[in-house]
Amino acid sequence: MRRFSAMLAAVSLFILSGGASRARDGEALRVCLNEQAPPYSVRHNGEGAGFDLAVAEALAKQLGRPLEVQWFETRLEDDVSGTLDANALLSDGRCQLLAGYPLTEDGLGKPGAESARLPDFDGLKPADRRRRIVLGTLQPSKPYHYAALTIVLGRDAPDKPVNGIGDIDGLRIGVEGGTLSDTILMTFGEGRLIDHIAHFVPGRDDFWSSFERGDFDAALIPVHQFDAYRANYPDTKLRATGYVYPVGFNIGFVRLAGDSRLMSEVDAALASLLARGEIAGLAASAGMTYLPPRQPAVRKHFLLSDLKGP
Repeated sequence: MRRFSAMLAAVSLFILSGGASRARDGEALRVCLNEQAPPYSVRHNGEGAGFDLAVAEALAKQLGRPLEVQWFETRLEDDVSGTLDANALLSDGRCQLLAGYPLTEDGLGKPGAESARLPDFDGLKPADRRRRIVLGTLQPSKPYHYAALTIVLGRDAPDKPVNGIGDIDGLRIGVEGGTLSDTILMTFGEGRLIDHIAHFVPGRDDFWSSFERGDFDAALIPVHQFDAYRANYPDTKLRATGYVYPVGFNIGFVRLAGDSRLMSEVDAALASLLARGEIAGLAASAGMTYLPPRQPAVRKHFLLSDLKGP
Protein backbone atom coordinates (compact mmCIF):
# COMPACT_ATOMS: atom_id res chain seq x y z
CA MET A 1 0.00 0.00 0.00
CA ARG A 2 2.67 2.42 -0.87
CA ARG A 3 0.47 4.57 -3.00
CA PHE A 4 -2.11 6.83 -1.43
CA SER A 5 -4.94 5.32 -3.48
CA ALA A 6 -3.96 2.01 -2.19
CA MET A 7 -2.77 3.45 1.25
CA LEU A 8 -4.54 3.40 3.26
CA ALA A 9 -6.92 -0.18 3.25
CA ALA A 10 -11.09 -1.30 3.64
CA VAL A 11 -12.69 -3.19 6.41
CA SER A 12 -15.76 -5.25 6.81
CA LEU A 13 -18.63 -4.81 9.25
CA PHE A 14 -21.81 -6.68 10.08
CA ILE A 15 -24.66 -6.59 12.64
CA LEU A 16 -27.46 -8.78 13.99
CA SER A 17 -30.92 -7.88 12.76
CA GLY A 18 -34.04 -9.75 13.79
CA GLY A 19 -34.69 -13.16 12.23
CA ALA A 20 -31.81 -12.80 9.74
CA SER A 21 -29.28 -12.62 12.55
CA ARG A 22 -30.76 -15.60 14.37
CA ALA A 23 -30.51 -17.67 11.19
CA ARG A 24 -26.79 -16.86 11.01
CA ASP A 25 -26.08 -17.32 14.70
CA GLY A 26 -22.83 -19.22 15.17
CA GLU A 27 -21.73 -18.84 11.55
CA ALA A 28 -18.21 -17.38 11.31
CA LEU A 29 -17.77 -13.89 9.95
CA ARG A 30 -15.02 -14.26 7.35
CA VAL A 31 -12.89 -11.15 6.78
CA CYS A 32 -9.85 -10.71 4.52
CA LEU A 33 -7.05 -8.64 6.08
CA ASN A 34 -3.79 -7.43 4.55
CA GLU A 35 -0.89 -8.66 6.66
CA GLN A 36 1.45 -5.86 5.49
CA ALA A 37 -0.54 -2.67 6.15
CA PRO A 38 0.36 -1.22 9.57
CA PRO A 39 -1.26 0.36 11.54
CA TYR A 40 -4.42 -0.94 9.81
CA SER A 41 -3.56 -4.63 9.85
CA VAL A 42 -0.35 -6.62 10.24
CA ARG A 43 0.69 -10.16 11.09
CA HIS A 44 4.07 -11.19 12.49
CA ASN A 45 5.05 -14.69 13.58
CA GLY A 46 1.45 -15.77 13.20
CA GLU A 47 0.07 -13.02 15.46
CA GLY A 48 -2.29 -10.43 14.00
CA ALA A 49 -2.69 -6.83 15.15
CA GLY A 50 -3.92 -3.44 13.96
CA PHE A 51 -6.95 -1.22 13.70
CA ASP A 52 -8.82 -3.20 11.03
CA LEU A 53 -8.43 -6.41 13.00
CA ALA A 54 -9.76 -4.70 16.14
CA VAL A 55 -12.79 -3.38 14.22
CA ALA A 56 -13.49 -6.83 12.78
CA GLU A 57 -13.27 -8.35 16.26
CA ALA A 58 -15.64 -5.73 17.67
CA LEU A 59 -18.09 -6.43 14.87
CA ALA A 60 -17.99 -10.19 15.35
CA LYS A 61 -18.56 -9.74 19.08
CA GLN A 62 -21.60 -7.54 18.47
CA LEU A 63 -22.99 -10.15 16.08
CA GLY A 64 -22.39 -12.95 18.54
CA ARG A 65 -20.40 -14.77 15.86
CA PRO A 66 -16.82 -16.03 15.75
CA LEU A 67 -14.38 -14.14 13.55
CA GLU A 68 -12.43 -15.99 10.88
CA VAL A 69 -9.57 -14.01 9.30
CA GLN A 70 -8.13 -14.76 5.88
CA TRP A 71 -4.72 -13.11 5.79
CA PHE A 72 -3.30 -12.09 2.42
CA GLU A 73 -0.17 -10.32 1.17
CA THR A 74 0.13 -7.13 -0.80
CA ARG A 75 1.77 -7.48 -4.18
CA LEU A 76 4.01 -4.48 -4.87
CA GLU A 77 4.55 -4.92 -8.60
CA ASP A 78 3.53 -1.85 -10.57
CA ASP A 79 1.26 -3.89 -12.86
CA VAL A 80 -0.75 -5.42 -10.01
CA SER A 81 -4.05 -3.86 -9.00
CA GLY A 82 -5.21 -3.91 -5.39
CA THR A 83 -8.77 -3.74 -6.74
CA LEU A 84 -8.30 -6.98 -8.69
CA ASP A 85 -6.64 -8.68 -5.70
CA ALA A 86 -9.60 -7.78 -3.49
CA ASN A 87 -12.12 -8.90 -6.09
CA ALA A 88 -10.32 -12.19 -6.68
CA LEU A 89 -10.26 -13.05 -2.97
CA LEU A 90 -13.96 -12.27 -2.56
CA SER A 91 -14.97 -13.96 -5.83
CA ASP A 92 -13.10 -17.12 -4.83
CA GLY A 93 -15.01 -17.25 -1.55
CA ARG A 94 -11.95 -16.65 0.64
CA CYS A 95 -13.94 -14.13 2.66
CA GLN A 96 -17.27 -12.32 2.81
CA LEU A 97 -15.78 -8.91 3.46
CA LEU A 98 -12.41 -7.32 2.81
CA ALA A 99 -10.73 -4.73 5.02
CA GLY A 100 -8.54 -1.76 4.15
CA TYR A 101 -10.47 -0.75 1.03
CA PRO A 102 -10.60 2.84 -0.33
CA LEU A 103 -14.12 3.93 -1.26
CA THR A 104 -13.57 5.49 -4.68
CA GLU A 105 -15.69 4.99 -7.79
CA ASP A 106 -12.72 3.61 -9.74
CA GLY A 107 -12.33 0.72 -7.31
CA LEU A 108 -16.00 -0.32 -7.11
CA GLY A 109 -18.53 -1.95 -9.41
CA LYS A 110 -17.62 -4.37 -12.19
CA PRO A 111 -13.91 -4.34 -13.06
CA GLY A 112 -12.62 -3.95 -16.61
CA ALA A 113 -10.95 -7.37 -16.46
CA GLU A 114 -13.01 -10.55 -16.65
CA SER A 115 -10.66 -12.56 -14.43
CA ALA A 116 -7.55 -12.21 -12.26
CA ARG A 117 -5.05 -14.31 -10.34
CA LEU A 118 -5.18 -14.55 -6.57
CA PRO A 119 -2.64 -12.72 -4.41
CA ASP A 120 -0.66 -14.82 -1.94
CA PHE A 121 -2.81 -15.77 1.03
CA ASP A 122 -2.56 -17.91 4.13
CA GLY A 123 -3.20 -21.49 3.03
CA LEU A 124 -2.24 -20.92 -0.62
CA LYS A 125 -1.55 -24.13 -2.55
CA PRO A 126 0.61 -24.46 -5.70
CA ALA A 127 -2.50 -24.99 -7.84
CA ASP A 128 -3.95 -21.68 -6.57
CA ARG A 129 -1.09 -19.77 -8.21
CA ARG A 130 -2.17 -21.01 -11.63
CA ARG A 131 -5.89 -20.39 -11.30
CA ARG A 132 -7.67 -17.36 -12.75
CA ILE A 133 -10.77 -16.25 -10.85
CA VAL A 134 -13.85 -14.93 -12.63
CA LEU A 135 -14.48 -11.55 -11.04
CA GLY A 136 -17.70 -10.19 -9.59
CA THR A 137 -19.05 -6.73 -8.80
CA LEU A 138 -17.74 -4.91 -5.71
CA GLN A 139 -20.06 -2.96 -3.44
CA PRO A 140 -19.03 -0.80 -0.45
CA SER A 141 -20.22 -0.60 3.12
CA LYS A 142 -20.89 2.59 4.97
CA PRO A 143 -17.49 4.23 5.62
CA TYR A 144 -16.03 4.16 9.10
CA HIS A 145 -12.92 6.31 8.84
CA TYR A 146 -11.17 8.76 6.51
CA ALA A 147 -7.74 8.50 4.91
CA ALA A 148 -5.85 11.73 4.33
CA LEU A 149 -2.49 13.35 3.80
CA THR A 150 -0.63 15.46 6.33
CA ILE A 151 2.50 17.60 6.40
CA VAL A 152 5.34 16.37 8.61
CA LEU A 153 8.36 18.52 9.49
CA GLY A 154 11.95 17.43 9.98
CA ARG A 155 14.21 18.17 12.91
CA ASP A 156 15.74 21.32 11.35
CA ALA A 157 12.54 22.82 9.98
CA PRO A 158 11.40 26.11 11.55
CA ASP A 159 8.89 25.72 14.35
CA LYS A 160 5.89 27.51 12.88
CA PRO A 161 2.20 26.74 12.26
CA VAL A 162 1.42 24.89 9.03
CA ASN A 163 -2.05 25.54 7.64
CA GLY A 164 -1.46 24.67 4.00
CA ILE A 165 1.00 23.59 1.31
CA GLY A 166 2.10 27.19 0.82
CA ASP A 167 3.53 27.26 4.34
CA ILE A 168 6.35 24.89 3.34
CA ASP A 169 7.41 27.02 0.38
CA GLY A 170 11.15 27.67 0.73
CA LEU A 171 11.80 24.47 2.70
CA ARG A 172 13.54 21.39 1.30
CA ILE A 173 10.76 18.91 0.49
CA GLY A 174 10.98 15.14 0.06
CA VAL A 175 8.42 12.95 -1.69
CA GLU A 176 8.10 9.42 -3.05
CA GLY A 177 7.74 9.59 -6.82
CA GLY A 178 4.52 8.56 -8.55
CA THR A 179 2.32 9.08 -5.49
CA LEU A 180 -0.64 11.41 -4.97
CA SER A 181 1.60 13.52 -2.74
CA ASP A 182 4.04 13.90 -5.64
CA THR A 183 1.29 15.14 -7.97
CA ILE A 184 0.00 17.62 -5.40
CA LEU A 185 3.41 19.08 -4.64
CA MET A 186 4.59 19.26 -8.26
CA THR A 187 1.44 21.07 -9.43
CA PHE A 188 1.00 23.39 -6.44
CA GLY A 189 1.07 27.09 -7.33
CA GLU A 190 1.72 26.26 -11.01
CA GLY A 191 4.95 24.50 -10.08
CA ARG A 192 6.41 26.99 -7.63
CA LEU A 193 7.74 24.21 -5.34
CA ILE A 194 9.46 22.15 -8.06
CA ASP A 195 12.97 23.44 -7.46
CA HIS A 196 12.75 22.50 -3.76
CA ILE A 197 11.53 18.89 -4.20
CA ALA A 198 13.73 15.78 -3.91
CA HIS A 199 12.19 12.58 -5.31
CA PHE A 200 12.64 9.10 -3.81
CA VAL A 201 11.90 5.80 -5.54
CA PRO A 202 9.29 3.84 -3.52
CA GLY A 203 10.65 0.55 -2.23
CA ARG A 204 14.21 1.37 -3.30
CA ASP A 205 15.34 4.64 -1.71
CA ASP A 206 15.29 5.03 2.07
CA PHE A 207 12.87 7.94 2.36
CA TRP A 208 12.43 7.79 6.14
CA SER A 209 16.14 7.53 7.00
CA SER A 210 16.87 10.52 4.79
CA PHE A 211 14.08 12.49 6.45
CA GLU A 212 15.31 11.56 9.92
CA ARG A 213 18.88 12.61 9.05
CA GLY A 214 17.68 16.04 7.99
CA ASP A 215 18.32 15.65 4.25
CA PHE A 216 15.06 17.52 3.73
CA ASP A 217 12.75 19.56 5.95
CA ALA A 218 9.15 18.66 5.08
CA ALA A 219 7.02 15.96 3.50
CA LEU A 220 3.39 15.47 2.49
CA ILE A 221 2.54 11.88 3.43
CA PRO A 222 -0.45 9.68 4.33
CA VAL A 223 -1.44 10.12 7.97
CA HIS A 224 -1.40 6.36 8.61
CA GLN A 225 2.17 6.02 7.27
CA PHE A 226 3.47 8.52 9.80
CA ASP A 227 1.48 6.74 12.54
CA ALA A 228 3.20 3.47 11.59
CA TYR A 229 6.63 5.11 11.52
CA ARG A 230 6.19 6.69 14.96
CA ALA A 231 5.10 3.35 16.39
CA ASN A 232 8.39 1.80 15.22
CA TYR A 233 10.53 4.81 16.13
CA PRO A 234 8.99 6.52 19.18
CA ASP A 235 12.09 8.71 19.66
CA THR A 236 11.82 10.22 16.18
CA LYS A 237 12.66 13.90 15.75
CA LEU A 238 10.07 14.23 12.97
CA ARG A 239 7.12 16.44 13.94
CA ALA A 240 3.45 16.17 13.07
CA THR A 241 1.85 19.50 12.14
CA GLY A 242 -1.78 18.46 12.55
CA TYR A 243 -2.56 19.83 9.09
CA VAL A 244 -4.85 17.63 6.97
CA TYR A 245 -4.88 18.12 3.20
CA PRO A 246 -8.50 18.76 2.06
CA VAL A 247 -8.57 15.93 -0.51
CA GLY A 248 -8.78 12.34 0.70
CA PHE A 249 -11.17 9.39 0.70
CA ASN A 250 -13.16 7.20 3.06
CA ILE A 251 -12.27 3.65 4.03
CA GLY A 252 -14.93 0.99 4.45
CA PHE A 253 -15.68 -2.68 3.95
CA VAL A 254 -16.16 -4.13 0.48
CA ARG A 255 -18.08 -7.24 -0.59
CA LEU A 256 -19.49 -8.88 -3.69
CA ALA A 257 -22.89 -7.75 -4.94
CA GLY A 258 -25.73 -10.17 -4.34
CA ASP A 259 -26.21 -10.34 -0.57
CA SER A 260 -28.07 -7.13 0.28
CA ARG A 261 -29.00 -8.47 3.73
CA LEU A 262 -25.33 -8.85 4.63
CA MET A 263 -24.51 -5.26 3.77
CA SER A 264 -27.57 -3.87 5.57
CA GLU A 265 -26.30 -5.68 8.68
CA VAL A 266 -22.79 -4.34 8.06
CA ASP A 267 -24.05 -0.77 7.71
CA ALA A 268 -26.25 -0.99 10.79
CA ALA A 269 -23.33 -2.31 12.85
CA LEU A 270 -21.04 0.37 11.52
CA ALA A 271 -23.50 3.13 12.39
CA SER A 272 -23.86 1.74 15.90
CA LEU A 273 -20.11 1.45 16.50
CA LEU A 274 -19.54 4.97 15.18
CA ALA A 275 -22.33 6.45 17.29
CA ARG A 276 -20.94 4.88 20.45
CA GLY A 277 -17.43 6.14 19.71
CA GLU A 278 -16.01 2.62 19.72
CA ILE A 279 -14.21 2.92 16.40
CA ALA A 280 -12.37 6.05 17.47
CA GLY A 281 -11.37 4.24 20.66
CA LEU A 282 -10.05 1.26 18.71
CA ALA A 283 -7.96 3.63 16.57
CA ALA A 284 -6.44 5.21 19.68
CA SER A 285 -5.59 1.77 21.09
CA ALA A 286 -3.90 0.87 17.79
CA GLY A 287 -1.81 4.06 17.88
CA MET A 288 -3.59 5.44 14.84
CA THR A 289 -4.78 8.99 14.19
CA TYR A 290 -8.54 8.73 13.73
CA LEU A 291 -10.35 10.90 11.19
CA PRO A 292 -14.16 10.37 11.00
CA PRO A 293 -15.81 9.63 7.62
CA ARG A 294 -16.73 12.54 5.36
CA GLN A 295 -19.30 13.08 2.66
CA PRO A 296 -19.63 11.93 -0.03
CA ALA A 297 -19.29 8.35 1.19
CA VAL A 298 -17.77 7.23 -2.13
CA ARG A 299 -15.38 9.61 -3.83
CA LYS A 300 -15.58 10.22 -7.55
CA HIS A 301 -12.49 10.38 -9.78
CA PHE A 302 -9.56 12.49 -8.64
CA LEU A 303 -9.22 15.46 -10.98
CA LEU A 304 -6.25 17.80 -11.22
CA SER A 305 -8.58 20.63 -10.21
CA ASP A 306 -9.30 18.77 -6.95
CA LEU A 307 -5.63 18.94 -5.97
CA LYS A 308 -5.37 22.68 -5.60
CA GLY A 309 -5.88 22.70 -1.84
CA PRO A 310 -4.47 25.41 0.43
